[in-house]
Amino acid sequence: MRQITYRTEGLPSEPAIQTFLKARELEAQGADVVHLEIGEPDFQTPLHIRNALKVAVDRGETHYCDSQGICELREAIAERITAVRGVGVDANSVVVTPGLRPVLFYGALATLQDGDEGIYCDPAFAAFPAVIRFAGATAVPVPLRGGSGFRLDIGELRAAITPRTRLITLNSPHNPTGSVLTENDLREIEAIACEHDLFVLSDETYEDIFYESRPRSVIEFPRLRERSIVMSGFSKTYCMTGWRLGYAILPPTLVEPFVRITANSVSCTNTFVQYAAVEALRGPQDCVTSMVAEFRDRRDVLVERLNRMPGINCHTPAGAFYAFADVSGVGISDIELARILLEEAGVAALAGSAFGKQGEGYLRFAYTTSMQNIVKAMDRVECTVSALAEAKVV
Repeated sequence: MRQITYRTEGLPSEPAIQTFLKARELEAQGADVVHLEIGEPDFQTPLHIRNALKVAVDRGETHYCDSQGICELREAIAERITAVRGVGVDANSVVVTPGLRPVLFYGALATLQDGDEGIYCDPAFAAFPAVIRFAGATAVPVPLRGGSGFRLDIGELRAAITPRTRLITLNSPHNPTGSVLTENDLREIEAIACEHDLFVLSDETYEDIFYESRPRSVIEFPRLRERSIVMSGFSKTYCMTGWRLGYAILPPTLVEPFVRITANSVSCTNTFVQYAAVEALRGPQDCVTSMVAEFRDRRDVLVERLNRMPGINCHTPAGAFYAFADVSGVGISDIELARILLEEAGVAALAGSAFGKQGEGYLRFAYTTSMQNIVKAMDRVECTVSALAEAKVV
């Protein structure tokens, strides 16, 4: 029998889901596990959005629709981005997809071919290097270092570019570190992309989850926007992870290829979910404001507790809902510490190694559970690492 192709072999398993499933197995055996592994808000989808979905279903919005997305949603997305970013967005530049993963794949497939190179930031959500390789290109990492707060070093970005480079991928606010790109970073990236005639794929799915000033978007920089795929969605901002709804804002040259790939891969995105998303964008936004305020409180408690523990140092994330803690001082690998915390302490967290070489020696804690659970988890983590520190001394 013929072997399975390299394209599928190169796709990673989802580390958060694998850890979640292991935690569920332990829970089925009677263990009490605090879940800090999944990047999924623990809040319910707001009522007005759920009601809009029911209305759409009862109205009969249960059939095929335009592969590009329903006109009403594309217009609502364009209106929202125009209002928030202060730049005009045409609804015709928007393509709606079933979640954000398709945008990653479509972006790589539309801009890369065999022999090309695509740049990603390390540590990274594992899908970034995977889709670059899936498209037949070489994935080239640019390190984000903990000592600089996981800021992108523009000099290292420039050094990574070769004549074969075709794509730069970005993620701000960043998973797993919570860092954000500054205005100066984006101006430098704009200059680099124009100088080398590169496409940029910018994942901005955490754009509404920030704790100081709103992070800048590539769409705000005209020369960068004309060569950028901007991706965002509804999973994080509106607690709609299971609804599977994302979108891309594209330069004119990429709209038709994206629509064609969409039509040939998924036909179209769920119709009645799109109508609910119109209500998410045009309806009340206080649900987002209150959720982010709660995330801020959780972040502050989590980071403060981690920084009190022996062998652990954690910077304060500026966006998203992850604390990426340096645990190298504990004296064991991040993989082993994550295992001990899950199996012996009942705390599910992700080993930083799952996010690339620069993630080694870190753990990612998602503060997407209640404050009570966060305090319980931190008590358990502190007890575990203190015992490891005492054992090391002995």
